[in-house]
Order: sequence, then C-alpha cells, then structure tokens
Amino acid sequence: MKKIILMAETGSDVNAELAKEYGVEIVPMHVSFDTETLDDGAFPAEKIVDYYQTTGKLPKTSGSTPEDFEKKLDEVHAKYPDAQILYLAYSAITTCSMQSCVIASEERDYVTIVDTKQVSAGQCNIVVKMAELLNANPDMTMDEAVAAANDLLSRANMCFMPDNLEFLRAGGRVSNVAFLGAKLLNLHPVIEILDGQLMATKKYRGKMNKVAAQLVTDYAEKYDLDREECLWFVYVTGFSDKIREIVENAAKEAGFKKTRWIQAGGVITTHGGPAAFGLAGFSKKK
Repeated sequence: MKKIILMAETGSDVNAELAKEYGVEIVPMHVSFDTETLDDGAFPAEKIVDYYQTTGKLPKTSGSTPEDFEKKLDEVHAKYPDAQILYLAYSAITTCSMQSCVIASEERDYVTIVDTKQVSAGQCNIVVKMAELLNANPDMTMDEAVAAANDLLSRANMCFMPDNLEFLRAGGRVSNVAFLGAKLLNLHPVIEILDGQLMATKKYRGKMNKVAAQLVTDYAEKYDLDREECLWFVYVTGFSDKIREIVENAAKEAGFKKTRWIQAGGVITTHGGPAAFGLAGFSKKK
C-alpha cells in the first residue's frame, strides 16, 4: 500500500489516463458559463470555444473550493486511512485552490501542501515525476518527498504560446491595440511561468508552424533543459497535427529522448485560446 498519495487540481492537466496510470487524486477547478458552473474536466474543452463563438463572451474560471477538497480528502482518507496525502498545488498566486486546501485540511493532519508555482503542463511535469520517484522509492518519508518536490519545482520550466490574442483580449488580459498590432504583424507572444506568475517575455513573428519549432529550440537552450527527462507538450483544441509533427521533430533534433502530449482542459483553454501550445521540462541539476 502506498505511504504517500499525490493530489492536484484539474488545472494541472493531469488527465484521467495519467491520474489512473500514476495514482494521482484530482480535485476539480471550475468554469462558469453565465449562470451555469461546471467542474473542469466534466465537459469537453471544445465547449469553451463553441460558447465564445456563439456568445462572443468567455466563460469565467475559478479555483477549487474548500468543499471540493473536503470531499476529496475524506474520500481518499477513508480508502487509505494509513496514507499521507501530498498536495502539489497549482500556482497559489494565480488562484484560490491552495488556500482552499489549507482551509479544508486544518483538522486533517495527514495532508501536506507544496505550492508548485506552476500550472498546466508545468505542474503536470512535477506531479508525474514525483509519482515516478514515489513508485521507485516506496519507503520515502514525507520530509524526503517534500524535499524532492521542492527540488523539482526549483528546476521546472514552462511556457506557452497563443495562436492569437483573441481570448486574451476577450478576457481583458491584453488591450485592443495590442491585439490588433499582434494580428497585423503576425506576432505570437511567449508566456512564461516565472515564480508562479504568468509573464510575457518574448514575441515571435511568423506562422505557428515555424515559431512553435523555434520556441522548442530556444526554450531548451535558455533553461538548459535536461534532455534525459521527458519534455511535455500541452495543446489547446484546434492545434494542428501537422504542427504537432513539426514540434516533435524539433524536440528530437534538440536531443530530447522522450516527449509526451496532453490536451488542455477547460481552465487552460479559457486562458490560452484555440490552437495554443506550450511545453514544460526540467533544467539540468547543477
């Protein structure tokens, strides 16, 4: 029986298949369509694009609630009463989820919380690697697990590139002027996750099939990503198979031996927009 069970939110984009493969417990974040609020992961992400195209409005996203965590924590504890739970949280700066777990776990001494300072594929990368470490070291103590998680998050890097800025503009994250300028010049900004925050750091000009491949090469060099570790790719609905193949080839040429793809769920789709693309990996140990 596992001594430590991992937990994360749906915003990590740890999908059902990965959660089952690695034994990760997933807590829902939420997406609201006017007066209807749904659990992230309970509906196809394409619904968000359809909703925007039909209404001209973006859904609103929200973090996991204390009630969400109470339900999941009690469920896991009832099933594994002797296990500890290590919650690897979605960046606490960006949402209320981690604080919700803090509230829910006040009288639950079997819960330990670590802020990954990552989202989506960046968080998924940490969760999956941590699961692999626990599987390989089943006697790992919680203190050792926390130390390992902190090492991973200190070396974790993630960025994403929207295909266009329409969803970012609709969500109030960029101005109309910036949106029109980017559209006119065919610019693709790179959004990096830096110390938990989403920061625009660079702009690429050109078609996505060209700039996506260049991003893989540039980002791997910038952060000295470990080619022995898995390079994770996340895509939003609408991302083409042709560009996916180009990206795969760029990763191979950069020396990566293993890559994995995940599709963004509702929360990330709402923020990134159709055909957005991202990648995550670990810097080499110094």
